[in-house]
Amino acid sequence: MANLQVIRRRISSVKSTQKITRAMKMVAAAKLRRAQEAIMHARPYAYHMRDLTNRLAGRADPESHPLLSPGIGEKIGIVVVTSDRGLCGSFNTNIVNETMRLLRERFQGRQVELTVIGRKGLDALRRRPCTIRTNHVGVYDRFSINAASRIIDDVVAEFTKGEMGEIYCLYNEFKSAIAQRVALEKVLPYEAPEQQAAETEINYIYEPNERKILFALLVQNIHVQMYRILLESMASEQGARMTAMDSATNNAGDVIERLSLKYNRARQDAITREVIEVVSGAQAL
Repeated sequence: MANLQVIRRRISSVKSTQKITRAMKMVAAAKLRRAQEAIMHARPYAYHMRDLTNRLAGRADPESHPLLSPGIGEKIGIVVVTSDRGLCGSFNTNIVNETMRLLRERFQGRQVELTVIGRKGLDALRRRPCTIRTNHVGVYDRFSINAASRIIDDVVAEFTKGEMGEIYCLYNEFKSAIAQRVALEKVLPYEAPEQQAAETEINYIYEPNERKILFALLVQNIHVQMYRILLESMASEQGARMTAMDSATNNAGDVIERLSLKYNRARQDAITREVIEVVSGAQAL
C-alpha cells in the first residue's frame, strides 16, 4: 500500500509540473508572436540601411570619418547576446559554445574582449577562460532602441580611439519558431559590398554636405543594426522556450502514462494478493 501512495504522489507531482510547462509554453507563444511581428517589421529597414551605408562607405574617403578608417587596434571586440532567463533549451548553450570555438580557432593568439548581454551568458562565460570587458543584465526588461544604442556606443568608442581593430556581434538569428541560427556579424570597420561595379557611375548628391550625412548615417546604422540584433535574439529566445516547454509537456505526459501503468499493475497485484489471502483463509477454516 505504501508503494501505491508513493506512485500516486509522483503522478500528482508530474501532473503539476506538466501544468506549469504547458502554461509557460502558452506564455512563450504569445511573446513570440509579438517578437516575431517586431523583427519582421524591423528587418526591411535595417537591411536597406545597412546596404546603403556600406555602399556610401565604400565610395567615401576613409579619412572623412573615424568609423570609415581601417581598424588599427590589436584588440577584437565581440558583443555576445544571450538571455536573462533560462528554460529555453540550447539557446544560450549554443552561443557560449560558439564563443569559445571562435576564441580557440578563428581568433586564436589575438586579444579578444567580450561584451556580454544577458545573465545566462554572463554566468556561463565567467567560468571559462575568456576576458569579459563589460556586461549588460536586464536589458530586455527595459528594452528600447536607446538601450541598444548605449550598449554598442560603449564598444564603438574603443574603436574610434584606436584601441580595437574589429567589432563583431554574436547572436541567435531568428528563422522560425522551431529554428534559430547562431550568426556572427561584423559591425566595424565598414566594408564596401562586393557587388559594387554596376554602381560606379552613380553620383550621390549630399545635402547639406557629405561629411554631415555620412556622420549621421554611420552612427544611426550601427544603432539600428544593434536594435535589430536584439530583436532577433528576443524572437529566437521565445521560439526556443516555446519548443522546449512543448517537449517538456510531452515528456511529462509520457512519464504520467508510464507511472499510471506501473500504478495499475501494483494495484492489481495488491488486489490479487488480498484475494489469495481471503481464499486461503477460507480454505483453512
